Amino acid sequence: MSELAAAHTLLRVTRAGIDTYQQPVVYMHRDCEVCRSEGFAAMTRVRLDVGSRTLVATLNVVVDDRLGLDEVALSETAWTLLDPMPDVLARVRHAEPAASAGALRAKVFGARLDDAQYLALVQDVMESRLSDLELAAFVTASAGDRLDNVETTALTRAMIAVGQRLDWGDGPVLDKHCVGGLPGNRTTPIVVAIVAALGYRIPKTSSRAITSPAGTADTMEVMAPVALDLAAMRRVVEREGGCIVWGGNVRLSPADDILIRVQRPLDFDSDGQLVASVLSKKIAAGSTDVLIDMPVGPTAKVRSEAAADSLGSRLAHTASALGLQLAIHRSDGTQPVGRGIGPALEAHDVLKVLRNATDAPADLRERALALSAALLDMAPGSSAGTGLERARSVLDSGRALAKFLAICEAQGGFREPARAPFTADVPASASGRITEIDNRRLAKLAKLAGAPTSPTAGLETSLRVGDAVERGQPLLTLHAESPGELAYALEHAATLQPFVLGEVP
Repeated sequence: MSELAAAHTLLRVTRAGIDTYQQPVVYMHRDCEVCRSEGFAAMTRVRLDVGSRTLVATLNVVVDDRLGLDEVALSETAWTLLDPMPDVLARVRHAEPAASAGALRAKVFGARLDDAQYLALVQDVMESRLSDLELAAFVTASAGDRLDNVETTALTRAMIAVGQRLDWGDGPVLDKHCVGGLPGNRTTPIVVAIVAALGYRIPKTSSRAITSPAGTADTMEVMAPVALDLAAMRRVVEREGGCIVWGGNVRLSPADDILIRVQRPLDFDSDGQLVASVLSKKIAAGSTDVLIDMPVGPTAKVRSEAAADSLGSRLAHTASALGLQLAIHRSDGTQPVGRGIGPALEAHDVLKVLRNATDAPADLRERALALSAALLDMAPGSSAGTGLERARSVLDSGRALAKFLAICEAQGGFREPARAPFTADVPASASGRITEIDNRRLAKLAKLAGAPTSPTAGLETSLRVGDAVERGQPLLTLHAESPGELAYALEHAATLQPFVLGEVP
């Protein structure tokens, strides 16, 4: 390309200040000389070269005068990736087709992909060479049962290969993961505290909520900092044996984070992608022995025993192929756990269990003990069947609380979770006995109250299947950080009705 021609592709880089949720997007005026000469249109994939850095992004076209003809504006994600110097110029041209385009098309038409094809595809995901439309096509083509065991293993292996992998040296590294779909099931902080207090390493990376009222990272964050980098995470684990940090900041299996961004709005369930997501992060974190908590219930993520069998088999096959020791703990997924749903409310439940408070939620305590026991029993060198006694002793003695507080201090300092300033009870419209609880509707109500964006928002309920209620009795208490959010949640509470009432015998 001549110097004159190259100059015609140069534009001044500006910051758009638009959050495009991890998708690199750039903005150009429709009458921009580069836009017209290159034949760019909205949704065109373009390549930007700024100094030694290159970015592939999706183009959005501006039709008014808010953007100059000599400018290219970058979304927040694009700006972070390029990190341009002030007044820098970018060369803008058409992006070359992704190397994995053929493999992606083949998958859409039902072909089975091999290790090399999945590696190429995941590498293109990491380098933003695939648009969100193409990623959506891949997610759709992989939905349901369209990934077999061999493909699931290949995808998992590829996701591990493109990210960092931690090495903790000799000895077991324990971990747990919950498949999800159960409000209030915040066992991780308790399990980590118990296991670390017994001298095991348990470096736990956790997620923020995407569609739920709280992720483990959200709940932990109201008690201690969670946005640690890898170096800080390592220091905490070396000092205290365990941690509970936000996985998005340490970027283990980062390709998974990109796929999840596209997958969640589509709401397509895929056992293969779920397995690849979970196990790639566990292996990248350096875990050697992993316990999977799998709640099963009609409104949980795993809705039947048959679905649990299928998912469990796929998890076991992939873990074995990749040299990971794995056990599955099936649990009751028919009703919530604890009393609080929402970051701070769940944190209060966790602390009550760790503090052995007389009003601690018994179901959360017993579930955390059962998971701790299962994890301890599978640890190399442990005596089978002793896990529950060891876990209960550590919790009852206060050693688990002391370890949890020490972990919090190592991560940046413990803080007591706050309470929302506005609350309101939702009364029962009739008398009866609770025959079902819809977990999804409970979660939705907590989100309508403001969770997780408002950390103290959500709801509390102590009712369970089989409990009798009288008309006018509070079914749950909504918590909100503003009167408007409280009123909004109350308005929807009457129609959502998460509790199904039958006649009292």
